[in-house]
Amino acid sequence: MIEVDPRHDRRWQTRDILVVAVIAVAFGVFFWAFGLIWSGLAVLGPAQSVLYAGWLLPAIVAPLLVRKPGAALFAELVAAFVSMFLGSQWAVDTLLSGLLQGGAAELVFAATRYRRYDLPVVVAASLAATVAAFLHDWAVWYRDYAPEVLLAIALAMLVSGAIVLPLAALAIERAVRRSGALPESPI
Repeated sequence: MIEVDPRHDRRWQTRDILVVAVIAVAFGVFFWAFGLIWSGLAVLGPAQSVLYAGWLLPAIVAPLLVRKPGAALFAELVAAFVSMFLGSQWAVDTLLSGLLQGGAAELVFAATRYRRYDLPVVVAASLAATVAAFLHDWAVWYRDYAPEVLLAIALAMLVSGAIVLPLAALAIERAVRRSGALPESPI
């Protein structure tokens, strides 16, 4: 289990703000480009949602890298704003999505008092963000879908949140730390 020392300073430093901002801006540009690709992936039907993890990465990657309260929400909101600013087809709804997804992941990290960042917590935060995303999309975009289509989307998103998102986020964290951009030890 990866546990942060309780004496670890949870206050934000300038470096933490810059790291999360850079992550968020990079993911905001990614969101904008991914949105163009996402529309083309509609031919996959509900299976398209296995890739939903792409929309949730900042909410998991940022807390893994900076380990500070608010990192998930900050990263997801800024990424959503950048995507919206660049012309996301979902316009202002992009911000609501970011708020809900980042907030849901944030609640999981907060439940551990920002001390645990091991696989079970990362999976729980990933699933929380995924559930928030599904509920939002169901209310806003999927209202008229048949129950079997909703179930297929939910199952595909579940795979994305339980497997794709945690593995991708942990791989990104490892790559950033190995690059020397951030210290090897997050504590």
